Amino acid sequence: MPLYGRLEEALPFWLSGLWRDIRGGRGAARPALPRALARDGDTRDGDTRGWQRAAPRRPIAGFAEAVDHVAEFLARPLDPAHEAPEDTPAAPGSKPEDPAALPFPSIGPHGHRARLREKLVGRGAEALADYELLEMLLFFAQPRGDTKPLAKAVINHFGSFAAVLTASQRELFATPGLGTHSVAAIKLVQAAALRLARAEIIARPVLNNWDRLMDYLNAELARERVEQFRVLFLDNRNHLLADEVLARGTVNHTPVYPREVVKRALEVHASALILVHNHPSGDPSPSPEDIEMTNEVREAARILGITVHDHVIIGNGRWLSLRREGLL
Repeated sequence: MPLYGRLEEALPFWLSGLWRDIRGGRGAARPALPRALARDGDTRDGDTRGWQRAAPRRPIAGFAEAVDHVAEFLARPLDPAHEAPEDTPAAPGSKPEDPAALPFPSIGPHGHRARLREKLVGRGAEALADYELLEMLLFFAQPRGDTKPLAKAVINHFGSFAAVLTASQRELFATPGLGTHSVAAIKLVQAAALRLARAEIIARPVLNNWDRLMDYLNAELARERVEQFRVLFLDNRNHLLADEVLARGTVNHTPVYPREVVKRALEVHASALILVHNHPSGDPSPSPEDIEMTNEVREAARILGITVHDHVIIGNGRWLSLRREGLL
């Protein structure tokens, strides 16, 4: 509001005409509020946010007091966002000098958040339900508010906490209540989990760590919406040299060229391979084309002294080994 308008608003009614004459123009329009709602007496209810009827302003007795009133008004900040009536009550949830004197020293989500953190640190992650883990994860993305209802709703939407972490960015952004910060927090945890799983695979021979390998591959591929063909390149002691995606396709087909697989194996000095691809349908059963492609890669690798240990197909939470099925 312009300074003149602020000054005129502060004047008692018997000086407003004089002020207009000094300015040489019309007075600034008053706010469109009922007369019974005096500006300096307005209060807000923190629960209903409704306007309450305020006590009428005490009449100003004399000119000297009027001048003091105007001076006090002009001393207020010009930014309306920082201006509040003197008698505005404390916001709900604000703490008095002695919070322990209240029946509930902490209201809102802050006390609950502190209790969850103490539970995690004191008793470990095993003491937390899946929705509580997601709830705490959302703390970092949403500093204010109760994230418990959102955490439960998101898990209901995807079916499980694991499904939330492995969901695609597109799926997460389409979920009500999840914005950029929330999606970034979820994908960060997924990335950290995959890095940890991969580090555990690298530390030991892959063939002696099969369950860990399947957990890693399921996390990487189970929720992919198109077929993805990747190869685990191993050294002569079956330690992981590289895990690379060599082809992406459609929902039911991925073009694979055996010569490209073998060429890459020579580049990384691999002695053995594990072929991996996913079925977005969720059924890991191999198609005739899957079996034919596996045999072609195995034959091309055999000529160069490279062993194909297995071809693993990942479905939605399930997997199938062609070697274990007697198809390799």
